[in-house]
Amino acid sequence: MGNIYDGAFRTILNDCRKLIIPVINEIFREEYTGEERIEFLPNEHFLDQQDEADKERITDTNFRVIGKITKKYHLECESSLPDGKITIRLFEYDAQIALDEGEVTEETLTVTFPNTAVLYLRNYKKTPDKMKYVIVTPGGTVKYDIPLMKVQNYTLDDIFEKRLLLLIPFYIFSHEKNFPEYNSNEQKLEKLKSEYRYILERLDELEQQGVIGAFDKRTIIELSSDVVKEIAQKYGNVQKGVGDIMGGALIETEARTILNQGIKQGKTQGISETKKQTALRMLKMGKLTIEEIAECSELNIAEVEQLAKLRTL
Repeated sequence: MGNIYDGAFRTILNDCRKLIIPVINEIFREEYTGEERIEFLPNEHFLDQQDEADKERITDTNFRVIGKITKKYHLECESSLPDGKITIRLFEYDAQIALDEGEVTEETLTVTFPNTAVLYLRNYKKTPDKMKYVIVTPGGTVKYDIPLMKVQNYTLDDIFEKRLLLLIPFYIFSHEKNFPEYNSNEQKLEKLKSEYRYILERLDELEQQGVIGAFDKRTIIELSSDVVKEIAQKYGNVQKGVGDIMGGALIETEARTILNQGIKQGKTQGISETKKQTALRMLKMGKLTIEEIAECSELNIAEVEQLAKLRTL
């Protein structure tokens, strides 16, 4: 199960890199502007084991933010109960990341540990506010905190005001404990569905304002749908209710893309012909009603019905 969430986390980080900066600013109290360059580093690390084959460890994400200065960051996404092993695993990752870029000059080894944080998708009584490394060396003791970002502590208003859009696919976790109620009570389920309609409205606004691109919006919606499908497996009404809203948004986004492509082609082919081609592509998708295709393609219903008949001949 965790692999679905880890995969969604890695995907949105790698595919929508601009969304990382607000999260880094929030966790580490940085003041990045968003103009910085993000460079991803290998996620696979091999831990040296005496008398054993090296163990492979895969981090959720490991990258540099290159601005006035360059800093390394390591983020992990976690949905399970804190058990102490997570901290050990984090330190193994961090030590290997540091060694991978360690420098030896005149027999002096210099290693730089990354700025590390964990995004907790679920809150438990045992979930701490931070983790801590205490490294006792012959030259002295080094200790520092590993900050935690608890996704469930952020409301939708927080997410949009702070531009923490990377958290949207995981927003459903804040409702997880109420799934039994939502599943059996249509009124309460409707409130949940209205929150997701609100999310889509806000994403549309940000796209229109140029804050995010169409690809970013589609990725957020698609991953949100994937996470809901996974987390609500046992609650069919919840899965379908929220899933239909997000799925409908994906279809609409795809239809708009087809329409925009058609408009560009229309400059050379003629607007009327372009609208017909757009409608035909939507009919081929097989996901929209005649009325929806007519609205998206700017044809009337009779014209779309005629195209549908021609297509079946």
